[in-house]
Amino acid sequence: MTDRLRARELFEELRERLALRWLAGQRGSERLIERGEHLSRRPSLAGYLNVIHPNKVQVVGSAELAWLDGLDARQRWETLQKIMDARPLALVITQDQSCPSDLRELAEETDTAIWVSPRRGFELLNLLQYHLARALAPRLTLHGVFMEIYSIGVLITGDSGLGKSELALELISRGHRLVADDAPEFTQIAPDVLDGTCPELLQDLLEVRGLGIMNIRQMFGDTAVKRNKYLRLIVHLVRAQEPSAEAMARITGESRSRRVLDLDVPVVELPVAAGRNLAVLAEAAVRVHLLRLKGADPAVAFLARHSEFLQQNEPS
Repeated sequence: MTDRLRARELFEELRERLALRWLAGQRGSERLIERGEHLSRRPSLAGYLNVIHPNKVQVVGSAELAWLDGLDARQRWETLQKIMDARPLALVITQDQSCPSDLRELAEETDTAIWVSPRRGFELLNLLQYHLARALAPRLTLHGVFMEIYSIGVLITGDSGLGKSELALELISRGHRLVADDAPEFTQIAPDVLDGTCPELLQDLLEVRGLGIMNIRQMFGDTAVKRNKYLRLIVHLVRAQEPSAEAMARITGESRSRRVLDLDVPVVELPVAAGRNLAVLAEAAVRVHLLRLKGADPAVAFLARHSEFLQQNEPS
């Protein structure tokens, strides 16, 4: 799980996109930025120049430079000292503006990176916030096969030997797409969004017992794989047992939820037994889930219809 990022790493990742130049404070290349939950003060990864609640990456635009120029010599020095004492990861000057000499000298003394970009402030801020949010978002690796089925991300889980990879292969042959086999990585990029991706080592690969490792892109084409997908449903394979004694389970199905990072993801359990077409059942599970998202639950509708039938046939 990535919970910290070095200044040089952030610079290299964004240098080309933001046309960044490293102007001063090169010795601060190892300074770290941590995920918000590890910060003792009010967390803010990137923002415009702020002395009261300093951002970890301070964007310095024309308005901020003009504000600094409006301070008297003592106030200016105290303000610059406060900025450096907060140990920001970097200061980013917008629109290729010249860096004040006192700011540059203090950055060299305190090993604080100063970068310059031709981009405007709001462009820098949007890209920095987005990149940092993704780079430092909570991550988790789960065991299973992650796929896109009927446009939603579905994680197929279950004990070893139950046929997860065989089910994935059948679904791929039916037109669905593989995201990751064995160890998909999930990142919480928003309060209600889990983004699933494949480790680079396992990209496009699926392992099936008896056949070994197969390259799905080479076998089925580029449309059979997908780079990432949001996790919306888990299909959990279980060994078939005696029919449930609870009659309600026959109507509503075996469903629950699983906590993944900070989200509860719906789980549908599919018993594995001879003669059961798991691919069809998995597709049906996704279709039912999509209907429920639209507010149409067949089980609830049936129970309501049943209650109405009983009321109409009660003896007077």
